[in-house]
Amino acid sequence: MQQFNVHEAKSNLSKLLDMALEGEEVIIARHGTPIATLTPVRRKHAKRVLGAGRGSVTILSKDWDKPMTDDEVDAFWAGR
Repeated sequence: MQQFNVHEAKSNLSKLLDMALEGEEVIIARHGTPIATLTPVRRKHAKRVLGAGRGSVTILSKDWDKPMTDDEVDAFWAGR
C-alpha cells in the first residue's frame, strides 16, 4: 500500500495507474487523510452463449446419482 497526496497524484497519474493495474493498492490523501483508492476497472466478460459447453461433461456411470451409503457419507465428510 502506498499513499500519495493530491499534488503527487496529479503529477504522477500515469505511474499510479500502472501501479494499480499491477495490483498494488494506491491511496490518495488530502492533508494526510486518505480520501480515495485507485483500483482497476473490472472488464466485462464476453456474452455467454447458450449451449457453449455442450458435450464437455461426460457421465461415467449410469448410477452416478444413487444415494451414498453411510460409509461413503462418513468418508466424504472426513475428506477421504
